[in-house]
Amino acid sequence: MKVTYLDNSGFAIELDKAILVFDYSNDPSHSLHNILDRNPLLPVVFLVSHNHEGHYNTGIYEMAQNHTRYYVISNDVPAKEIPSTLDVAGVSAGDTIDTLPDGITVKAYPAGCKGVCFMVTTKFGMKIFHGGDLSTLQIHRCHNDDTKRHHDPQMDFEKALNRIASENQSVTVAMIAVDPRAGEGYTDAASRFMEKIDVSHFFPMHFEGRHDEVCDFVYVPSATTRNHCLKSPGDSVMIE
Repeated sequence: MKVTYLDNSGFAIELDKAILVFDYSNDPSHSLHNILDRNPLLPVVFLVSHNHEGHYNTGIYEMAQNHTRYYVISNDVPAKEIPSTLDVAGVSAGDTIDTLPDGITVKAYPAGCKGVCFMVTTKFGMKIFHGGDLSTLQIHRCHNDDTKRHHDPQMDFEKALNRIASENQSVTVAMIAVDPRAGEGYTDAASRFMEKIDVSHFFPMHFEGRHDEVCDFVYVPSATTRNHCLKSPGDSVMIE
């Protein structure tokens, strides 16, 4: 597979017989456009983890019109924004979508706050995880809402992580938020994830251009995990 960083938390992944697009919000390098042109016959699966401008752009409904398109979208995205003519599956935590091309399945997991995380499994058994807003920073922000003050953000994060780990001992690719704006502990979500789940290839995301801080950090002391820090939109890496 080929993994291309689009921007913020957005990635495009080229599989042999499909293209996955996670949390498209912006594409300053026009990488997705080039990927679509390069693979005119491949179906495209757009995945949206939650309704936030850094993770969701209604422009996805106008893209890839010459391709067969599928959409897996968190149920917090307003239905009025979704064209009724498109093949769209709305998901909440716990839902599984198994009607995608080439044997691809998607399971939605809780993110601890807004929306969901995604675990994509290919017909060959490769697992691709996109964490959406799964991080202690985002859960703290969410719980500033008066209606959720009785929740413990760290406990909510651990509960979400334990749910994922209980069903997935290992993943091929994991994309997880690592945001230096959180201050001390901003790497905790990624480190905790990799302590509980074996990750072959890790991609930090949601780092707002502060790649020097993100790329130099050792998230987990494991010789089996490769850290791919894609610094700029359009950067990509091939994974065998």
